[in-house]
Amino acid sequence: MLRLGLYVLAGLLALVVVGYFTVAAPIADARYNTVQAEPPYDPSGRAQALHDTLMVADLHNDLLLWGRDPLTRHDRGHTDVPRLRAGGVGLQVFAAVTQVPRGRSYAGTDADALDQIPFLAAAQRWPVRTWTSRLERARYQAKKLRRAAARDGALFLLRTRADLDALLARRRTKGAAMGTLLAVEGLHALEGEAAHVDTLVDDGYRMMSLTHMHDNALGGASTGLDKGGLTDYGAAVVDRLVARNVTIDLAHASEALIDDVLARTRGPVVVSHTGVRATCDSPRNLSDRHIKAVAARGGVIGVGLWETAVCGTGPAAVAASMRHVADLVGVEHVALGTDFDGTVSVPFDAMGFSLLTEALLAEGFSPRDTEQIMGANVVRVLRQSLPPAE
Repeated sequence: MLRLGLYVLAGLLALVVVGYFTVAAPIADARYNTVQAEPPYDPSGRAQALHDTLMVADLHNDLLLWGRDPLTRHDRGHTDVPRLRAGGVGLQVFAAVTQVPRGRSYAGTDADALDQIPFLAAAQRWPVRTWTSRLERARYQAKKLRRAAARDGALFLLRTRADLDALLARRRTKGAAMGTLLAVEGLHALEGEAAHVDTLVDDGYRMMSLTHMHDNALGGASTGLDKGGLTDYGAAVVDRLVARNVTIDLAHASEALIDDVLARTRGPVVVSHTGVRATCDSPRNLSDRHIKAVAARGGVIGVGLWETAVCGTGPAAVAASMRHVADLVGVEHVALGTDFDGTVSVPFDAMGFSLLTEALLAEGFSPRDTEQIMGANVVRVLRQSLPPAE
């Protein structure tokens, strides 16, 4: 009888484990990555005609965090490569998330709070080494994208300016070609070793933000507890990023950290996904002073789609935030940073970008302005910041 009881217990445990690995992650994906309006979308004829001529470039997407095959169309979450192509995306920055403390809050996030990523990694059957290493989580997500590109002859991983030019040439003859660029969201992924910048660059990463939701060893986050500036270690990392021609992303950086990074570097930077305080007052969003500082360096500000970035739930709120940036520093510094699949609710999934094109036209942007905002400005900055060749 005891032996039978043990067998029953073992069977129940096995069912629990199987359920965790097969059900928990998809449920979390569907719960946290929602859309307010499902496709099909119905923009005006004028907006759709213009949108069909655009190459959309999005500065921030967290698809690699989730257990979806990037090349397969899914009915959950915001994106996959088929939906991105259907929405007119020609250049997508995919970011690696490596740490998300429980209880994160715009009011202040404790870096020492329980990290939720190990549980998601285990549930999605990532390699065991990723369960305990933030660096290995970033490396694994890069591998996922490289494998996807190897399986799709029209999907390209951009590492250099030459790669970008080749993508643009390919799109002139074959419109389905899509470029991807790897980014790291928070350099706590370095695990305290500046030399790991080289490891990530070798894995294909060409854009990196210093912080994510919490303060780390490099400096303060906009939603951290201390919100400090650049540490000595952070300065060494920044110097290494510059030496390796890595595009520096100031999304999630504290005000002091933004000031210190801009004082230490030259050339364009990006803020991959943000809002602006003038239209949506939040510690996560950029002040006018920092919008001007990023623009003065030739950079771009990627305006997000989620509600707490733009204080609204539709494309019109996004367009209004973009209008503020354009009026303040010029349309050439406005870009798109959706935060798709970043555990946010957004107005539309990747097939609905034409709705934003329509909102930009309604906001008074010209077709040329819209072309710049939806992609051309990102292409310009990447051409400046990417190394010429490997």
